[in-house]
Amino acid sequence: MATKNKTEVTEFVLLGLSSRPEMQPVIFGVVLIMYLTAVLGNTLLVLVACSDPRLQTPMYFLLSQLSLIDICLTTITVPQMLVHTLSVVRSISYNCCMTQLFFFMAVGSMEGHLLAAMAYDRYVAICDPLRYSAIVSHSLCLRITLTSWVVVSLNSLLYSVLVTRLTFCGNQVTHFFCDITPLLKLSCTRPVVNEMLIFTEGVAVVVSPFFFILGSYIRIGFVIAHMHSTAALNKALSTCGSHIMVVLLLYGSVIRMYLKPSSTYDLNQDRQIAIFYTLVTPMLNPLIYSLRNQEVKGALTRLLRKLCISGSFQVGSDKERMTNIMRPNV
Repeated sequence: MATKNKTEVTEFVLLGLSSRPEMQPVIFGVVLIMYLTAVLGNTLLVLVACSDPRLQTPMYFLLSQLSLIDICLTTITVPQMLVHTLSVVRSISYNCCMTQLFFFMAVGSMEGHLLAAMAYDRYVAICDPLRYSAIVSHSLCLRITLTSWVVVSLNSLLYSVLVTRLTFCGNQVTHFFCDITPLLKLSCTRPVVNEMLIFTEGVAVVVSPFFFILGSYIRIGFVIAHMHSTAALNKALSTCGSHIMVVLLLYGSVIRMYLKPSSTYDLNQDRQIAIFYTLVTPMLNPLIYSLRNQEVKGALTRLLRKLCISGSFQVGSDKERMTNIMRPNV
């Protein structure tokens, strides 16, 4: 590492998902469709959770927050990637890169905290259902959300500041956005402090929600094992099934990506994994929660029916207005 030439970096060049020119239109088309699907699906979930009176519960408040996080996570990285895919110039300024790193790490970490809050909600609903309304409230969920935002923002700020103190030997980032792993790989010296931070404070902030979720589901598993009612058992399993799938999708890729020394990073493989948790997971989340949840499916049906009726009424009003305008005065 000592033989690398130090360079004053003012901008980075993002190499994207592939360096093959013939693949760029294919990548652009597939990613654009997935991005629009993710944004549309999560926007519908937010609208349903906020507008349907039957979904005004803490669980659906947390679900709407998760959808907002997914919209932000994809929007931080994907639009820039789409522009660079069909562009000759793929550079991003140093300051914009550090800003993107900060927001990506904050929003990405926040998703784990929301999933932990949702696991706690399911734990109380199944293990202590009689006291659920007294324990889990909208104010509690709001306090958890705001506290989590403060924690992940400070954590992301710490990482971003430490990255700005590195000396870079090159500016070509083997990724489609400014992530911490490819930036550490560009460091002229081994970023020991950054690595120590990832394995200590990073584990506490990013991975601790996973262990909280794991503990919650172990307790839920004990309760479910002693259920004698088949209906109650099926309801508990259907309630937790969607959440478990989302947790596995997120943490399977995050742990694979970040909890390893920088010397073992395989950047070509890592950027393929990154597209999974920055785009595929946000796209699948609304599908998982809507297809496996009868309340969400019912609310979506009512919302679409309301929109169709409103649209039909508007068309009818426009036709009547045009008829009155064109009718000759007697």
